[in-house]
Amino acid sequence: MLGPRVWSSVRQGLSRALSSTVGGWASGEGRKVDISGIYPPVTTPFTATAEVDYGKLEENLHKLGTFPFRGFVVQGSNGEFPFLTSSERLEVVSRVRQALPRDKLLLAGSGCESTQATVEMTVSMAQVGADAAMVVTPCYYHGRMNSAALIHHYTKVADLSPIPVVLYSVPANTGLDLPVDAVVTLSQHPNIVGIKDSGGDVTRIGLIVHKTRRQDFQVLAGSAGFLLASYAVGAVGGVCALANVLGAQVCQLERLCLTGQWEDAQKLQHRLIEPNTAVTRRFGIPGLKKTMDWFGYYGGPCRAPLQELSAAQEEALRLDFTSNGWL
Repeated sequence: MLGPRVWSSVRQGLSRALSSTVGGWASGEGRKVDISGIYPPVTTPFTATAEVDYGKLEENLHKLGTFPFRGFVVQGSNGEFPFLTSSERLEVVSRVRQALPRDKLLLAGSGCESTQATVEMTVSMAQVGADAAMVVTPCYYHGRMNSAALIHHYTKVADLSPIPVVLYSVPANTGLDLPVDAVVTLSQHPNIVGIKDSGGDVTRIGLIVHKTRRQDFQVLAGSAGFLLASYAVGAVGGVCALANVLGAQVCQLERLCLTGQWEDAQKLQHRLIEPNTAVTRRFGIPGLKKTMDWFGYYGGPCRAPLQELSAAQEEALRLDFTSNGWL
């Protein structure tokens, strides 16, 4: 942990470097980076003894690299980041960066509970090759995480981050939504480029798009289950767990939405809803990893305390894919 004097030095140094760093990300005069597109949130493979399996990680990335993804989210919720040590989180991001072509964006989850730890992790993620930091809301003291606290937190992180910051709201895991008024305020920060919103409230997503329309700020849907609806209200892409197994289909849905083929998009979206729910809200990461095994990737075990699916749950999971024509 940084001491007060070192912390002050880091703050000053990064603040001085911020304008040139962000400038390297500009997509045009005065513009922030464009994060539009589809991103799979990469899972963390483990061995039977619960060690990170970097070989399987690289194999999965090689297979996923055949799809037209904008990039990859690493150490997000589906990466089981709360179960990894700080050094493991950084090593996973480093290995992914080494395996990815430079034209693929790497969004690294750097959120921690304290502002100071989040800044330190964000700086470290940048050092190992992350292109942007995806910062989840701190939530342990969720009763005190009001707009003022969250605006202060994200402003400090963005001020000191050498890479652009993407806000991350995932109320199913944290128990809190990043308030819309806080998002609107934070959208004005020059180093905050967008938000991944996993709450599934399309009205909220549309309102965020509307309220931030005068800012250079983008919204990513946090799930394939409401991807079409999110595009319809102005989102520019999605971070979709389902893309780990149905990458071609999620990218096809993106293309149909972007080209205005709404009838075909609707038909495809309908077939993705049940499989998406199965690998997210219903069976979670154990369900996603089991499905990856079926589709030719390495899913493997989760780290404890997450448990494997029961036989009955596995049967129900398979049905959600077979009934929609995917298995």
